[in-house]
Amino acid sequence: MEKILIADDERDILTFMEDALTDEGYTVLTASGGEEVFALLKELPDLIILDVMMPGIDGWEVCRSIRPLVTCPILFLSARGSETDRIQGLMVGGDDYLVKPFSIKELKARVQAHLRRERRSETRASRSILHFGELMLDLDAYQLHYRNRTIPLTAREFEIVQLLMMHPNQVLSRDRIYEKVWGLEAEGDSATVTEHIKKIRSKLAEADPDTEYIATVWGVGYKMGASAS
Repeated sequence: MEKILIADDERDILTFMEDALTDEGYTVLTASGGEEVFALLKELPDLIILDVMMPGIDGWEVCRSIRPLVTCPILFLSARGSETDRIQGLMVGGDDYLVKPFSIKELKARVQAHLRRERRSETRASRSILHFGELMLDLDAYQLHYRNRTIPLTAREFEIVQLLMMHPNQVLSRDRIYEKVWGLEAEGDSATVTEHIKKIRSKLAEADPDTEYIATVWGVGYKMGASAS
């Protein structure tokens, strides 16, 4: 359940937003002033709504102070809707700006849009990392790690490991591995897969001599399936 932190010194508006977003299934945290926002950051909100014109520490200053600490979307609320104010909101680290008075439908729509975008970002990030046992394959950095150690791989070796890790415990034939890694138009044959597997095993064994990560299924092919060696 996603958490939304709302800071507004107008109690009626604060309660109005709290009730509306709670009805949508969100966990809502409320602050009646800028000072209270800092204490609530420990709750790790997924989205923050800040009124600009709060007494004491205003929304601009709160955003400047917390932006280095949080990556979640920050949505400003204000009765001031000039272009200068909107630009100011973006410049201090905000992601959106909603002018009072606003409809609850628009508030919900903007909250949902920002949270959907965050979920997509998290999904993309998770897809860029593959795990198998103690192994972690970073697809963006093109690196294989065992615990805190980087295992050096050639481009072909990396692609073979990636293919096997994307199909854990599934047996892939030499021909299928060759086709996926080298391509249909490549010159050569699937026997080269065996040589690359040997090199990968050697590098994995150097990092973790107690585990055999790539198993041979005789007459069929190879699979990623850790077992004690």
